[in-house]
Amino acid sequence: MFSEFAFNIFNTSIEKYHIKDDVYQSFVNPYDKEDIEHLLYRKNWIDTVQWHYEDIIRNPDIKPDDALVLKRKIDASNQDRTDLVEFIDSYFLSKYRSVEVKANATINTESPAWAIDRLSILALKIYHMAEEATRADATLEHREKCQAKLEVLLEQKNDLSLAIDQLLSDIESGVKYMKVYKQMKMYNDEELNPILRGNK
Repeated sequence: MFSEFAFNIFNTSIEKYHIKDDVYQSFVNPYDKEDIEHLLYRKNWIDTVQWHYEDIIRNPDIKPDDALVLKRKIDASNQDRTDLVEFIDSYFLSKYRSVEVKANATINTESPAWAIDRLSILALKIYHMAEEATRADATLEHREKCQAKLEVLLEQKNDLSLAIDQLLSDIESGVKYMKVYKQMKMYNDEELNPILRGNK
């Protein structure tokens, strides 16, 4: 199943990141750039680094100048994330381009890659909630609460994985079809963001 395949790659990325646990560490993709594994690994690495950016920026003692620099990094990361999702959807569009779409085929509320994006974030939630559920310096009450939350996340992972695999199966059989829209982010575009346009 594709969802399990993707989730394993996400976990590989998360575990690799946490060896150094440093947002400024160098990134090395172990997969060939022509393979879907390359895109999935890169996608999760972006999510993982951004997860920790979001932790850092919430430090109440962060200096304003440092927070501004970090905000810019988060903005750039969000754009990279969107770009990667669109690359992953391009992979699926190419993979299923020869499928004969049935006359009564329907469209899904989100593309495969945006569902996979949610799976990547879910992998991070599961990893960090599992850490909290087993944290030696936490209270028993804290660990029990986190274990209960972890069980919900694992159930969500099973449901989302099933939905992703069903969607891909439906696209492959022509029951559903892909229609992908570019996200058309406006806030990074100098022509569309009036603040940036005014500063040109």
